[in-house]
Amino acid sequence: MQNHQVYIEAPARLHFGFLDLDGALGRRFGSLGLTISDVATRLLVREAEQVNVVGESSGRVKKYLTNFLSRKGLATSYEIEIKSKIPDHSGLGSGTQLALAVGAAIAKLSDLDCELTDIATLLNRGARSGIGIGAFQKGGFLVDAGRDTESKVPPIVSRLEFPLNWRVLLVLDESIQGVHGQDEITSFSSLPPFSSDTAARLCRYVLMQILPAIYEKNIELFNLGIYELQRSMGEYFASAQGGRYTSKLVGTVISYLESLGVKGVGQSSWGPTGFAFFDSETQAHTLMRELQAKFADNPELKYKIVSGRNNGALIEKKDLVPLSKVNRS
Repeated sequence: MQNHQVYIEAPARLHFGFLDLDGALGRRFGSLGLTISDVATRLLVREAEQVNVVGESSGRVKKYLTNFLSRKGLATSYEIEIKSKIPDHSGLGSGTQLALAVGAAIAKLSDLDCELTDIATLLNRGARSGIGIGAFQKGGFLVDAGRDTESKVPPIVSRLEFPLNWRVLLVLDESIQGVHGQDEITSFSSLPPFSSDTAARLCRYVLMQILPAIYEKNIELFNLGIYELQRSMGEYFASAQGGRYTSKLVGTVISYLESLGVKGVGQSSWGPTGFAFFDSETQAHTLMRELQAKFADNPELKYKIVSGRNNGALIEKKDLVPLSKVNRS
């Protein structure tokens, strides 16, 4: 048995939507997103006598672990402690980060020559978007080019360092979850046609406004581009998620921010998490305090201020020490 263990921290991400759901040019989907700080899945992994997982979401982790071991033909057993995790089905990329963290940790411990794209494919991640994989691997603000018939996962074609002083106010509704699993598959199959004109307009906003605004650190232009992209996404997915926002409470908060003139707002992926961008910590805290006071009668609403994260997952191989004494599951 090895004398090492692996600690891994996989960051959450915001997903701002898709650029071409029609795929008339041969590539479908295409998306953009931002790796964020302070919300992450953290695991501690070591070899063990038998497969054992401790902590919240142990069932999901055990599924990823057993699938990866089976697909790679590994007979070794492992013990995993879940130190913290991204909230499930919140629009922050919990499933992809959990799967990649498990696969990458085992690959590190076993000295496997295994690309991250191979881990993602083995564990059925990256079917539509490459943003979660890019966040794990590189961090920063990311654009993927969608997938064609030959793609393993959508390739990251743009990565920019996100301005360090900008802040994101997350608006969380802990009472519901976003669309996921079979419901997500069904929802995609029932969506209306996505026009080439819409795809062209969204791609123009990304290339000619959002990306240059990040590069030039112009948050006003960035917010305007995000607003236009999110408005189109909200309208397009409204039939599948019950409106522009999955959570009516989050939608009410975002509408209030819009009434104050805040432009860079929207919903990450299927939600329910909403977001708003600000150019400083001070401005973000001022608005957060105002929201906490105005919506004090809604305890299910939570707020968190984060920044962009310009690096990917942290993976550290350390000398073996005993796992924390917690209830085994």
